[in-house]
Parts: sequence; C-alpha cells; structure tokens
Amino acid sequence: MKLLEKNISQTIDEIYLIETLNLNDKKILELGCGDATMTKKIASNGFGREIIACEVDEIQHKKNLKLNIDNIEFKLCGAQNIDREDNSIDIIFMFKSFHHIPKELMPQALCEIKRILKPNGLVYISEPLFQGKQNELIAIFHDEEQVRIDAFEAIKKSVEDEEFKLFREFFFQSEITYKSFEDFEKKQMNLTYNDHDMNENIKKKVKEKYESFGSSKLTLSKPFRVDILQKF
Repeated sequence: MKLLEKNISQTIDEIYLIETLNLNDKKILELGCGDATMTKKIASNGFGREIIACEVDEIQHKKNLKLNIDNIEFKLCGAQNIDREDNSIDIIFMFKSFHHIPKELMPQALCEIKRILKPNGLVYISEPLFQGKQNELIAIFHDEEQVRIDAFEAIKKSVEDEEFKLFREFFFQSEITYKSFEDFEKKQMNLTYNDHDMNENIKKKVKEKYESFGSSKLTLSKPFRVDILQKF
C-alpha cells in the first residue's frame, strides 16, 4: 500500500468505477454521506439496491430526510458507532470521509465496519491525495495533510494486522472547472468545515496562487486513492 501516486493516468467520474462492483440485490451502507450526492447516484442505478446512508451532521441529516427516496434509509450516526446488526451489510462506501474521523477513533471505526460486514464483504474507502494544483490552493486555508496521513496509516495497519484483506488499491483523478477565481471562492472557500475565517489576507494569498496558474478559467485535477478492503 502507498500513500501517494505521482503518475496518475486514469481520469474518470468515480461513479463509473463504483459501478464495476456488483451492487445489484445488495445491502449497501454509506458512511459520511454528506448531501447524498453519491448516494443518490448509486440508488438510481441497477436494481434491488437497499442503501443505508449515515451522516453525523444533524443539520445535513435533516435535509437528507426530506429527500424521501424509496431505497435509501438515512441514519444519524458516525463510523465509530454504527447502528446496524453484525454481519448484515454487503458493501460499505466512504467517499472523502474517513480522514474526518478523529485519529483516536479510526481503529474503532474499522472494527465497527468489520463487525457489520458480511463474511467476504467489502469496504470501499476513497480518499483525496495531498498533491496537485487544486490541493495547493485549498491547503492555504484548509490543510488536511496530517489527517490524510493518519487515515492512510490506520487503513494500512488494519491490513497489516490482518483485520482486513487488501482486495484492491488504485489511483484515479477527476476534473473540476472554475470559470474564474470568484467561482473557485464560491465552490471551495465558503464551506463550513474550513479551518480558518476567510479574512482578506488569506483570500489574497489564494487569489495570487490561483492567478499564478496563468488563466482565469481553470480545469484542475483532483487525485484520489481508493482502498477496497475485504472482510476475512
């Protein structure tokens, strides 16, 4: 297993990677579903998919409940304490969420994931990489380097300790286009989870870095690592 990959050649929408897995007639759980963007895509494809989508943010959870989608059950819970029975889930997804778990609770979260997975069940963990121009911009006001390292080390240790088998590890990138710096600011800087108040000094530094890339309209790559673990 490795933390980073410098030469990523595959650029793709992640949903196409997900659909290479056999998800039909499966009980699926997503941890840290956020606004349920990916949840809804998975739910609307294929057939026979029963999805439980968990979120720890109470405000977002209340918004998700209003979606009222037949094959999605929204639950208010975190990865370290999952409200499901033992050996009851076929596959678990975590999209950009594992590194948000406090470091001291990561081992407990992996134990919970193992507990609720059926024998030979899979957990798909997708994590952003701390590299690339998009990351250079965001790191100025929201530096996640250490928490991403912590997340990788916890996942790696679970494999080394034979809590899980590494089914597959791969790297890919997606692309995002910003029409202008103002567009980038709207989409990335005005989010509730950012580390700092968006004062003028920080905005100035980010804008200078954005403009150093040479164009007002930018298409930037967002690199990811996916670890698919299997329960023994």
